Amino acid sequence: MAELAPYAISEVNSRGRRIAEEAPCGRSQFQRDRDRIIHSGAFRRLEYKTQVFVNHEGDLFRTRLTHSIEVAQIARSIARRLRLNEDLVEAISLAHDLGHTPFGHAGQDALNACMKEYGGFEHNLQSLRVVDLLEERYAAFDGLNLCFETREGILKHCSAINAVKLEGLGERFLHNRRPSLEAQIANLADEIAYNNHDMDDGLRSGLIELEQLATVPLVATHLHEVRTAYPDLPERRVVHETVRRMINTLVSDLIRQSERNISAHGLSNIEDVHTAPVMIAFSAEMIEQQRALKNFLHTHLYRHYRVMRMSSKAQRIISELFAIFMQDVRLLPPPFQRQAEQERARAVADYIAGMTDRYAIREHRRIFAVEEVLA
Repeated sequence: MAELAPYAISEVNSRGRRIAEEAPCGRSQFQRDRDRIIHSGAFRRLEYKTQVFVNHEGDLFRTRLTHSIEVAQIARSIARRLRLNEDLVEAISLAHDLGHTPFGHAGQDALNACMKEYGGFEHNLQSLRVVDLLEERYAAFDGLNLCFETREGILKHCSAINAVKLEGLGERFLHNRRPSLEAQIANLADEIAYNNHDMDDGLRSGLIELEQLATVPLVATHLHEVRTAYPDLPERRVVHETVRRMINTLVSDLIRQSERNISAHGLSNIEDVHTAPVMIAFSAEMIEQQRALKNFLHTHLYRHYRVMRMSSKAQRIISELFAIFMQDVRLLPPPFQRQAEQERARAVADYIAGMTDRYAIREHRRIFAVEEVLA
C-alpha cells in the first residue's frame, strides 16, 4: 500500500475505540473492524435482504450482501488512488447497510411510519445501533466496539435531536463539520454501485429494456461504444460491458474531481478535512448525468407496478408485525421481551429490522395464517 496522504485516517490520528483493547497482532485496527463486521450475524443476514428484488424472486439479483461487497470493491479502488485508508473505507462499506430492514426501502418506510411516535426509524442509525449494541459476540462488551472513524462513516446523516444523544459521534451534525474523506468515499461508492447494479438487475428482470435506457446520456454513450466495437456481441454481454464501462467512467471522474478539490483547498491534515466543504465529489457534468440515470430508474424501475406490488405487500407485512408485537410482547422471542420491558417500540423495531425477507414472510405467516395455526 502506498504511503497515506497526511489528511488520511491512520491508527496514529484515530480517536480509537469506546472500550480500550490490546492492539491487534498482524493486522491494523481498521482490518480488525472489517473482520468483526464480516463475522457478525447482521452481515450474514444481508444475504437474504432485498436490494430491489425480494430474495425469492431470483437467485442472481443483488442482495444487500452482494451490494455491500460491490460498494467495498469500488470504494477501495478510489481510496487507493487518493492515498487514503483502504481498510477503513472497506470496513465502512461493508457495514453501511447492517441496520437495513427486510424488503429494502419499502420496509424502511413502513417501519419508520410505525415508529413515528417513538422516535422514528432510520437505517443508518440502526446500523450504528447494530455495531454498538445489538451484536452479541464478545465477552467484554456489547456490539463490535469498532473504531470511532468506522462508526462515524456508517452514520451518513442524522437529525439534531439524535445527534445530541450520540455525544462525540454526533458533533459534526451539530457544528457543520465533515466526516473523513474515507467516509465520503464510501458514501459515493454506494451511489455508484446501486445506480449501475439496479440498472443491471432491472434489465435482467425484464422490467426495463436496453432501448429505453439508451435515452439516458450516461448509458447511451457507453452502449454505443460497446455496440460499435462488438457488433455481434450477445445482449447480456453488451449489458455487462456497458455497466463495466459506466462504473469505470464514474470512478475515474470522481477521482479526478476529488483530486482537484483537495488541491484547491490545500488540505494538509485531518482538521482541514473536517472544516472544508465535501471534497469527494463528481464533476458538475457527471452529477447531471447521474441525476438523469436516477430519475430514469425511479420512474421506470422503482415505480414499476410489479415492484410496487411487492413493496405494498412488504409494507403490509412490516406494519402488521409491528402492530401485533406492540399489542402483545409475549409473541416476541425472550431476549426482545426483556428489552421490551424498558423500551417496547424500540425492541419491536430491533426485532423486525433484524429479519431477512424470507424470515419476515415466514413470521407473518406463523402469526396470521390460519393454516399455520391448524398445522
